[in-house]
Amino acid sequence: MTIDVTVDTVPHWIAGAAVSSAEGPRAVIHDPATGRVTGSVVLGGDDVVDQAVASARTAAAAWADTPAPARASVLHRFRALLHEQIDDLASIITAEQGKTLEDARGELARSIEAIDVSLSVVQQLKGEYAEQVANGVDTYSFRQPLGVCVGITPFNFPVMVPVSMFAAAIACGNAFVLKPSDQVPTAAVWLAQIISAAGLPDGVLNVVHGGAETAEALIEHPDVAAVSFVGSTPVARAIYRRAADAGKKVQALGGAKNHMVVLPDADLDAAADALVSAAYGAAGQRCMAVTVAVAVGSAADALVSKIAERATAFKVGPGATPGVDMGPLISEGALDRVRGALERSVEQGGRLVVDGRERPAPGAGYFIGPSLVDGVSTDSDLYRDEVFGPVLSVVRAENLDHALQIVNDNPYGNGAVIFTSSGTAARRFSRGVLAGSVGINVPIPVPISWFGFGGWRDSRFGDDGLNYDAYRFYTRSKVVTQRWTEPKAGLTPHFVAAGRQ
Repeated sequence: MTIDVTVDTVPHWIAGAAVSSAEGPRAVIHDPATGRVTGSVVLGGDDVVDQAVASARTAAAAWADTPAPARASVLHRFRALLHEQIDDLASIITAEQGKTLEDARGELARSIEAIDVSLSVVQQLKGEYAEQVANGVDTYSFRQPLGVCVGITPFNFPVMVPVSMFAAAIACGNAFVLKPSDQVPTAAVWLAQIISAAGLPDGVLNVVHGGAETAEALIEHPDVAAVSFVGSTPVARAIYRRAADAGKKVQALGGAKNHMVVLPDADLDAAADALVSAAYGAAGQRCMAVTVAVAVGSAADALVSKIAERATAFKVGPGATPGVDMGPLISEGALDRVRGALERSVEQGGRLVVDGRERPAPGAGYFIGPSLVDGVSTDSDLYRDEVFGPVLSVVRAENLDHALQIVNDNPYGNGAVIFTSSGTAARRFSRGVLAGSVGINVPIPVPISWFGFGGWRDSRFGDDGLNYDAYRFYTRSKVVTQRWTEPKAGLTPHFVAAGRQ
């Protein structure tokens, strides 16, 4: 199939068609590997939001009445067409986000996995039935779609996060309005065109571009029933409050400070490999990136040495270049933020073992090499703040109890990992750590899509998470109590327990 998004200007997608205008605000799109402007994206105001939500509302009723197996069939065709477009979409992701082509293909594989879960929508939406709860009375439940749902998604996963949201929402019978990051807008419109070619009715999926004002208009729109968000914790908290105050269902996934605890009995080479991959892959721009290594006891010195050796050998360059391990950061602002974090880490007592600022930039892009800071204090800015870049902090702990205390005292609770050869230690860690996703000798503990995904504490606000949990979020339960026998004559003004009538 042919996708007809223009190279220079990315439009909205509303009611099954590209929507643009000669006038109105634009945002520029940069190639992070060169810093060059490669295009622009149309930004929407209240009028565009109203148009998109109206389109979704019009389509929602008929789509909700479409049998669930028929909805799944559309998603099955979408899956097939998306698979055909993997190379093109990977190139788009790399050009706008900066991650390597291999990493972009991995993101697309995860996106297809999310669609696979949506194909079992009939199973996901099955209700419950209880016979004869009272004389001649049966009770059953079922789940129904909400109507119009909104997704506000980040720059770091331009395909996986949107697909994880809208595939589940659409499978459940909702219509959807997607607002992607205006830094990576092209893939979202490609997705809309691909699923339209798969047979999705016009208006069921719409794409609107814009900034904070556009997001606020979507959140507060009276015809929007639910809001899904992935981004930083301050914004997640604000969106949660705003959407909840407006009476909407809301799931707002925030930031993270993911820890990997390494015990002395661990395979330190494997742990070092895992830390380098988890901390520096995608330039550290993952919500599940490991940003803190908690080195326990005698493991510390050897672990730091092994990480430094691997970090220094990490290949940095444009994501489209074969053999590159890590691409650029998303923007000049992100680059300045990471550089500033490294400067403050030294001022606050950290030992800069590997300084990514010393790596020569392969061009005018937003490059910085992997950085490793040892002896990081839990009171320092580097430890407290979400850097969202290729910086790994090492915090030293005396024993497992101390390590658990360090992890649990941190306000975030997205993911936590332990590397050990002790089953007892691993079980103790998995039961005691305050995090939504836990890894045992696994560097990035993102579960497969058939399990729910979402953090604890300051990493998530609101309702159920993504993946398998999304089917509860994008529906609401209805319980029916019925009697088909002749009721007994006479009034029953008092409350009667089940089974007593």
